[in-house]
Amino acid sequence: MTMKGLLVIACLGVFLCTLSYVNPYTVHEVSVSCMMAYEEGGPRAVISSPECPQWVLSAEPFRNLTRNCQFATLQGHREYQEDRVACNLDVKLPFSGNGVPEEVTIGIAAIFDGHGGEEASEMASKKLFDYFFMHVVFTAYKLALPKNKNHDSDTAKSSQCTSQMIDRNPICSILEEALLMTIQDIDSEFSKACLFSPFLHCVFDTLMLIDRYKLNSLHQEALENGCVSGSTATFVLLIKGQFLIANIGDSKTVLCSQKIHSHYAEGASSEIYVEELTRDHHPDREDEKARIEAAGGFVRLWGVPRVNGILAVSRSIGDVYLKRYGVIAEPEITGWRAFTPENRYMVVASDGIFETLTPQDVCDLVHDKASECTSSSSLAEWIVRHAFKTGSTDNLSAIVISDLHNETEDRCDIERNPTP
Repeated sequence: MTMKGLLVIACLGVFLCTLSYVNPYTVHEVSVSCMMAYEEGGPRAVISSPECPQWVLSAEPFRNLTRNCQFATLQGHREYQEDRVACNLDVKLPFSGNGVPEEVTIGIAAIFDGHGGEEASEMASKKLFDYFFMHVVFTAYKLALPKNKNHDSDTAKSSQCTSQMIDRNPICSILEEALLMTIQDIDSEFSKACLFSPFLHCVFDTLMLIDRYKLNSLHQEALENGCVSGSTATFVLLIKGQFLIANIGDSKTVLCSQKIHSHYAEGASSEIYVEELTRDHHPDREDEKARIEAAGGFVRLWGVPRVNGILAVSRSIGDVYLKRYGVIAEPEITGWRAFTPENRYMVVASDGIFETLTPQDVCDLVHDKASECTSSSSLAEWIVRHAFKTGSTDNLSAIVISDLHNETEDRCDIERNPTP
């Protein structure tokens, strides 16, 4: 057995003792093989390992629970619905505060806007919560371990139960790291099957040479296999009055705020203003174009600027045949930031919404309709319906988050990521 294996076994006691503090939803009997499976192959290896059958059930609190979100989705004029929504604003995580276990609530919201088929957006929405859950748990495990495991005396001590727990300070870094690893895993898993197929290599090379509107039977077979599909992805993490945004592609997250102006003679008036928290990844954006051209690709105008005349975004999950030309699944991050008293709503929406509406239109609409909404007609539904009525031809999806001002004490260290 390797030294690494011995160290893992020696630390098993600490894992089992800290497990109930780190995550009450997990099962207390976690094998060394299960932990090693994660180290070697990530969440997918954990799920497929016969040593870890309990992880499928233990992730239940992290499931997609859109019932606690205001969201709406509409196929619109498209032949297929390729948008997917994932949302759970009431995920419970136990972390310690001053040595005492304490439950912390986090929220996760995401929109995946698929193209070339629904396979990429469907997979991403299905895998998000399971993978995120495991990365959070195992990352927390690592932080709970004693730092010095180099000597026999240390490893002997580490095998005994201790009161060590994860305190609040690293919560935000754990969540951020878990999200980034989740995105990487989803993209890698989707892409791997296609990349190792000689047939699909031929298909992808052929796609570079033929008219995109006259696709031959090879392209059709690739479509049926799902390997030419891709998806944008916009994620929001929420915790204690703070947020982090991760964006891939051209869906948007906007923050709607209301500023009250006082006039002694005329009373008070208000102004609705919007802040775009994401930047679209279009191929003609200077930095995006530079990366594409450095990878051997090109940007061509075909209605809108497209990578190699095909793809209208320069970052996406999937789109395997364009990876070699600079299309990446690496998100741009905004956060951590604290909400201010003026902030009212956060809206996450696919680009179909913004085909006919501006971000300011969206915020004005939310503000105007806020007092009229009922359980059967949410703010998100107002946005989707209005975009459709004003002429959007795309799939339409929106999430509206209104509970922005929950607890703000014990915030994460947000100064390391200042407001852009």
